[in-house]
Amino acid sequence: MTTPEPQTPELHTPEPQTPEPQTPEPQTPELQTPAAAGAKVAAGALLIDVRSAAGRASAGEIPGATLADRTNLDALFGPSDHPAITLDTPVVVVCGSVNGSGPVAEALAARGYTNVSHVDGGFPAWKEAGLPATEAADQPATEADQPATAGADQPAAAPSAAP
Repeated sequence: MTTPEPQTPELHTPEPQTPEPQTPEPQTPELQTPAAAGAKVAAGALLIDVRSAAGRASAGEIPGATLADRTNLDALFGPSDHPAITLDTPVVVVCGSVNGSGPVAEALAARGYTNVSHVDGGFPAWKEAGLPATEAADQPATEADQPATAGADQPAAAPSAAP
């Protein structure tokens, strides 16, 4: 009787698979304190103000900020497939609140920008922190700014003669 030879199991080596290139997940933009955002801007970050003209007129402006329409980021940043600035450019977004700046910062991160943040508390917090800001353009004039008017103790100006 012959003894059967032990059988060696067949080893099956899987073929190496080439991993598909993965698109990196966009980073969640950092929500920064006004002081941290101001320091980032002082170090050279691009400061984007996405408030409306009416919002800037009623609250004030940030000198040197680049104005951007939050509904048309292509106008400033170029189309997603041909960015106008390098994707690692530090960008700080400010609006009237995080409800305005957050979606813009997220949209920039989704476009591939890797160093985007926005300001906690928006422009009001920026201004309150003592960072550069102008006064509102449509502030009511103070009494000192009002032209003098004739009162009971002042004679009224004589009307000018018509030609």
